[in-house]
Amino acid sequence: MPRRTRTRPRLKSAGSRSKPAPKRKAIRRTSAPVRRGGSPQASQGRLINRELSQLEFNQRVLAQAQDPSVPLLERLRFLCISSSNLDEFFEIRVAGIKQLLEDSPRSQSPDGATPAQQLAAIHARATRLVAEQYACLNRVLLPALAKAGIVLLRRDQLDADARAWLAGYFEREIEPVLSPLALDPSRPFPRIQNKSLNFVVRIEGEDAYGREATLAIVQAPRSLPRVVPLPSGDGTAQRFVLLSTVIEESVPRLFEGMRVLACHPFRLTRDSDLFVDEEEVEDLRRALEGELAQRRYGSAVRLEVATDCPRDLVAFLAEHFAVGTSDIYRVPPPVNLHRLSALHDLAQRPDLKYPPFSPSLPRRLADGADMFTAIRQSDLLLHHPYQSFAPVVDFLRQAAADPAVLAIKQTLYRTGGDSAVVDALVAAAHAGKDVTVVIELRARFDEQANIELSDRLQEAGAHVMYGVVGYKTHAKLAMVVRREEDGIRRYCHLGTGNYHSRTARAYTDYGLLTCDPVIGQDVHEVFLQLTSLTRSPRLACLLQSPFELQRAMVAKLEREMAHAAAGRPARVILKMNALVEPQSIAAICRASQAGVEVDLIVRGVCALRPGVPGYSERVRVRSVVGRFLEHSRVFWFANGGDPEIFCSSADWMDRNFFRRVEIAFPIRRGKYRERILRDLETYLSDDTQSWTLDARGRYARAPRRQAPPRCAQLELLAAYTAGRPLEE
Repeated sequence: MPRRTRTRPRLKSAGSRSKPAPKRKAIRRTSAPVRRGGSPQASQGRLINRELSQLEFNQRVLAQAQDPSVPLLERLRFLCISSSNLDEFFEIRVAGIKQLLEDSPRSQSPDGATPAQQLAAIHARATRLVAEQYACLNRVLLPALAKAGIVLLRRDQLDADARAWLAGYFEREIEPVLSPLALDPSRPFPRIQNKSLNFVVRIEGEDAYGREATLAIVQAPRSLPRVVPLPSGDGTAQRFVLLSTVIEESVPRLFEGMRVLACHPFRLTRDSDLFVDEEEVEDLRRALEGELAQRRYGSAVRLEVATDCPRDLVAFLAEHFAVGTSDIYRVPPPVNLHRLSALHDLAQRPDLKYPPFSPSLPRRLADGADMFTAIRQSDLLLHHPYQSFAPVVDFLRQAAADPAVLAIKQTLYRTGGDSAVVDALVAAAHAGKDVTVVIELRARFDEQANIELSDRLQEAGAHVMYGVVGYKTHAKLAMVVRREEDGIRRYCHLGTGNYHSRTARAYTDYGLLTCDPVIGQDVHEVFLQLTSLTRSPRLACLLQSPFELQRAMVAKLEREMAHAAAGRPARVILKMNALVEPQSIAAICRASQAGVEVDLIVRGVCALRPGVPGYSERVRVRSVVGRFLEHSRVFWFANGGDPEIFCSSADWMDRNFFRRVEIAFPIRRGKYRERILRDLETYLSDDTQSWTLDARGRYARAPRRQAPPRCAQLELLAAYTAGRPLEE
């Protein structure tokens, strides 16, 4: 009788190690040294590291999950957001620094840190953050949810009835789509997709062919729901289990005749940035389509494993994925917190969520008013989500159906699925309007959606452009050209946020509807530049990146310095999502030294260190994190008593100032300038959801100085939705 061959995969085998992703030449923006505004050495001690600041923002998001005043299911949602944010941080930022470590290990970030120093600091900070996330889940949220009647069951909490039901569910819904793979020379380690749920299974015994195996991999298809509702049982509680729990409970069924010794979930995070040398490719769209197919299998940057996973299995996985010990994060189940977000919708408990609200409409737009008539009366300023996004959609829908409209031009960055904005553009093209759409194919994680969107628009007869080589088109612009009795008139919408109806209910943004001929001419010039080969236009009132926006902002700060020197009012309020560009930070600090009072409302990353004596002592930085994602960018300058306000699509970052097409637009109507200033002052008075940054680079909750406490978002929501008269 022939001798049986033993096929035992070794836990430490060079042959099992995955091949590193091939290097591809590309223009990739990472934490490379910034040469504008001085060397990194000159900034050491004065700037906060961008990556650590981003992790601190995640900490503030997590704080919402820890806040007992926030509705319980919303706390769970904030926890999931912090987990999702951390995923993207590793996919993009950590991946970029790892590449920089390989390509230029001695380079320095603007704060003076080398790539190795940044990675070490990131690992230490992220480890603490992850520990807090799981402590919040297991010690606070899950017990509170169970007390409220929403129970997420662990394996050791399953009763006989639940086990029987899950066995049938596994047989019907899960097992048919699973492909467990025992590891041996004929069955190599499968390719693991980015952020997918997987299990490493230790087994013993012989299969049907007499082969002995010790390890297997089980991959959970993305099509399977990660949270499974259970029958209600006694009817007093809603019960759920995670997909990982179901698979671990039923995995012996996948290896009939063999003994399952252990089953451990793991998750891999990969480099998800796209590598496209835009100046070399002939067709950007085709190049992106090719890269999208590879995104799920980029280089590994993080390995998450269950805390009870044995060291030898962790070492085996680490060697296969070519990750170091600092890339490994041991976590209690589940290995993917973000999947718990499904509970927010599955649990039918409106009492545990934020109360719903109805966004208001400006009085001029009530009862289905004609948009063009309303805009001709005077500009309309919309503040989302407190005010409805519907007028923007109506503006485009009416343009599509209006025989007097000749052309529509629009930029699109993110729109979401089933977009009413896109529907209007398609209808306009079908109606014979001249429709031109500048779609940004490189909007991160929306590339595939935007490729499909471009197909739909082109099929309808629209002219579709993909922006400018080397520069993302991030500006939010729409222009309708209409023939009227007194000639051609341009109606425009300019915004700080995307043309996305869903996020307009969750993000704070400003949008301006206007037929101001000066603004209309500027918008026309910008579209000419984007769709043709014209030189950079000389704009009368708009400020555009990459040409003049950063320079103009610095000039306005210097103007405030001159006002301060002359004894005139000198103050600046800047609201944005991120502040990292060194030259602009230096200008803000020079203004502080010259006597200008500076208030910064920066939601996320802030590299400026405020309150440093003799350097930034008149600069105050706060971050507001609440129900809505603060997304509007507003730049207010006292200007010696004649205030000037710009709203913009741009943060104060290198990419926005120098590598993107961005627009800042003025608010010219006095009543709207007053309204925006009141909104800004409301944020500055917030002592409920605000965090202040100190000179050490640490955030603390804004001190309670008022009774009752003030919450900016609640005050704005009440003001806009409760019918308080607003100037229009």
